[in-house]
Amino acid sequence: MTIAIKKRAAYALSTWLAATFCLTFQVGALAAIPIQQWTQPNGAQVYLVESPAIAMVDVQIEFDAGARRDPAAQAGLASVMTGMLEKGLLAKDGAPAMDENALSEAWADLGAQFGAGASADRMFFSLRSLTEPDLLDKAVALAARELAEPAFPDAVWQRERQRLQASIKESYTRPGSIVARAYAPAVYGTHPYGQQITEETLSRISVDDMRKLHAASLVACRAHISMVGAVTRAQADAIATRLLARLPQTSCASLPAMAEVPEVAPLAQADEKRIPFDSAQAHVLIGQPGYKRADPDYFALTVGNYILGGGGFVSRLTKEVREKRGLTYGVYSYFSPGLHAGAFTVGLQTRPDQAPQAVALVRDVLKDFVANGPTEAELKDAKDNLIGGFALRIDSNRKLLDNISGIAWNRLPLNYLDTWTQEVDKVTVADIKAAFTRKLQPEKMVTVILGAAP
Repeated sequence: MTIAIKKRAAYALSTWLAATFCLTFQVGALAAIPIQQWTQPNGAQVYLVESPAIAMVDVQIEFDAGARRDPAAQAGLASVMTGMLEKGLLAKDGAPAMDENALSEAWADLGAQFGAGASADRMFFSLRSLTEPDLLDKAVALAARELAEPAFPDAVWQRERQRLQASIKESYTRPGSIVARAYAPAVYGTHPYGQQITEETLSRISVDDMRKLHAASLVACRAHISMVGAVTRAQADAIATRLLARLPQTSCASLPAMAEVPEVAPLAQADEKRIPFDSAQAHVLIGQPGYKRADPDYFALTVGNYILGGGGFVSRLTKEVREKRGLTYGVYSYFSPGLHAGAFTVGLQTRPDQAPQAVALVRDVLKDFVANGPTEAELKDAKDNLIGGFALRIDSNRKLLDNISGIAWNRLPLNYLDTWTQEVDKVTVADIKAAFTRKLQPEKMVTVILGAAP
């Protein structure tokens, strides 16, 4: 069987399993979701939801080694390091070396999937496999090798670096990328959340840098493991143990403390940046630092933002900017909370000559919402939509795993998903008004406008 055919077979199988899981899980989506949690002898934290209906398991392993820990001169290090894991394995403990083609074919043979990446806060690794004993055993063994014994071949990195640098250069021709690159440092200042991957930062990254980051970051005691699937607690514990077995087993108590990352500084004043660009549409981003995920205002801000600009066609921004004035096809707002204060952002596209009017209107809507909050009718509609749509947040293995890993990473209560709709239902107009007043300062936001008429 060729690699292409194997990959198609694996994809078809995983797609069928995911669809079947959706149909099965929706029946009991609103029932309690029992999350089991324990600490392994090596210090790793494990979170499990048993879902025996489908013979498969999804695993996510996370470490505090995201982009916020990249050196400024080497922005992108965590991302490219995880991207290089699939490019080959070292020969070790009797297991043969594998290049990127052999590794890809091995995964296709198993009908399993392994992935890796880095977000602003986390470095993450994911495994999906059938739970048929022989297949699962081989998938876990291969995942453990890819997690702990990447080859980091220099020739492949030279090729990948050129590809990434070419992609970055190409992004300079796209207005959406240009405005986003200008917006992040305007909101975050010198905080790592605002660091940009450039051709220069990639040129400063070597495979030796990747090896050092890998050795320093991937230590068993610092792992957060989330698991959803047809496995018992005993099986899950065994899987977690095997996945981490090839990583350093040093006690976290004996490791040096991880460096503190500073908090995002609030904006001192409003700022507006205009970027000339020949475009049929002006691109606009308005915002400021928002809040951390651990903030007690989380639910009030979540519901409030749904009303303001996160609810699509039913949001206030859409009604005021699109429906009443016809200034845009779409306008939105969102918070991106993390371990630090992620940005609050309003975005839209409009005709270049209408950009000043659209920006002024968005600012007015923001000021009014922060000052007065939503109406009772808006709050009721938002609650109906959020509570009614809750099942869609957990209607697949992948979505449920994302929620479980969020609980693990943010140290949320194990009954978080069971009480989510209750927490939403408890939010009042006064709660939203108070939370938005505490978090947003419309008079100090940054505005980035690309392609507006002079």
